[in-house]
Amino acid sequence: MTHIPNILTLLRIMACPVLIVLLHDERYGASLLLAAAAGVSDALDGFIAKRFNCVSRLGTLLDPLADKVLIISAMVMLTLSGDIPLWLFVGIVFRDLIIVGGWLILTTLHTEVYMRPSFVSKINTTLLIVLILAILIQLQGAVPIAPWVTTSLIVGVAVTTALSLAHYLWIWAIRRGPDAVGDLRRESGE
Repeated sequence: MTHIPNILTLLRIMACPVLIVLLHDERYGASLLLAAAAGVSDALDGFIAKRFNCVSRLGTLLDPLADKVLIISAMVMLTLSGDIPLWLFVGIVFRDLIIVGGWLILTTLHTEVYMRPSFVSKINTTLLIVLILAILIQLQGAVPIAPWVTTSLIVGVAVTTALSLAHYLWIWAIRRGPDAVGDLRRESGE
């Protein structure tokens, strides 16, 4: 039972190339089913890990990586097909690079830094997933989605991407300065 959450996470990572191929071949129904299955497996591995006390260091690293790789895989393909604006994709990628770069700098300059996603980042990820699912539903053609819904989701993702980056920069550089590492540890429950 202790390895089930990590196995589910690894299955999500292995689903990424399949999702890319399905989107490339414009098999939107199958893409939607795979994305939904990935969402269920994400919820399931989190539930199992917490419910049966199977939380592992590997799992805490792999789970957000699996989510990010799956989201970026879908975003790359949907950007290439013109369904997601290039500027939004570029903004999301650079936000992630800046956050990872900031974490690497803090980890290099200080001891290990544990970070949790901020509330704004959680909203951003949720909106991004909803945007991807809405686009897949729209492309699949079974359920019509009004253009204003997609536009609103794009604006919501853009705004929360910028706010999330600003929040991390605020914590690291402005509000906490040299005390950022200790504060980040306290926020993560260490």
